[in-house]
Amino acid sequence: MDFRHVVGHEDIISRFRSSIESGKVSHAYIISGEEGSGRSSLAFCYAKALQCEQGGTDSCDNCPSCHKMDSGNHPDVIYVTHAKPGSISVDEIRDQVVNTMDIKPYSSRYKIYIIKDSDKMNESAQNALLKTIEEPPEYGIIILIAENTDKLLPTIRSRCIEINTKPVREKDIREYLINNCGISPDRADFSIEYAQGNLGKAINLATNVDYQRLINSVIDLETNIYEMDMEEIVSYLKEAEHYKMSIEEYLDLMMMWYRDILVLKVTGNPDKILFKDQYSVISDQAKYLSFNELEDKAKAVNNAKIRLKANAKFDDIMRLLILTLKEI
Repeated sequence: MDFRHVVGHEDIISRFRSSIESGKVSHAYIISGEEGSGRSSLAFCYAKALQCEQGGTDSCDNCPSCHKMDSGNHPDVIYVTHAKPGSISVDEIRDQVVNTMDIKPYSSRYKIYIIKDSDKMNESAQNALLKTIEEPPEYGIIILIAENTDKLLPTIRSRCIEINTKPVREKDIREYLINNCGISPDRADFSIEYAQGNLGKAINLATNVDYQRLINSVIDLETNIYEMDMEEIVSYLKEAEHYKMSIEEYLDLMMMWYRDILVLKVTGNPDKILFKDQYSVISDQAKYLSFNELEDKAKAVNNAKIRLKANAKFDDIMRLLILTLKEI
């Protein structure tokens, strides 16, 4: 993986290359955007290019440094890890960053720290990191990857160069899915519309082995949810357990269903909806669901996503979600 293999984000890549060419590399960056938008790939490619022994604006893929990057064993590129999925503690930042920054690079010009989920750092962790960002050694670079930069302290943001990922063009995603993933045009088109410019989301859905079952299950739920009794809900939950590994896509598809209803209510144009084959059902629901009810349903789905990320119990979350959707 190098800049040449990144789909989209030409402006960010150009900025990174210019910084290398001019020698104006910052000591701290924030790469923000939603999950799947290419943040980690951009951080990896930038680190790889910075450490490349050829000294160009992109990695050569042939030198020892590039081989170490590709194998995930570069001693001067450190990925900060955290034990709890929902937070990064002050001890983890101190042990992995603050207390090791003064150790010079083993074999490279830079020592690069990549902190994924940096917006999960608690306030103490962020304050511990702040001094290092304020007074880094010449060789030190910190790259923060975040989904919600509002959770980062203003003092950290003010000392970093912020880079925000943007949606990838549909034609670029389509070309990648068909040529690199072997996806059929119809499946590619559905996945592209679902992903709304997020390449990672498009890939995850399009290459899911349960692609059709996943979509059919969402359609079945949204079509029959108002007629389902408690026994049927329990039965449905047992079936939904099969999709636990794909629950993010499942909930996102549910969200897109309510988006389709909203779009149809506002525009009346069936060409703008994702579930085009379900136009008649979506059209009927658009007649009796108000804008407030649609907003409440979207909030319920989003709350379920938040609880899942917090590692709450799957069955309880799904049960609460379905009952909430029935009541609205």
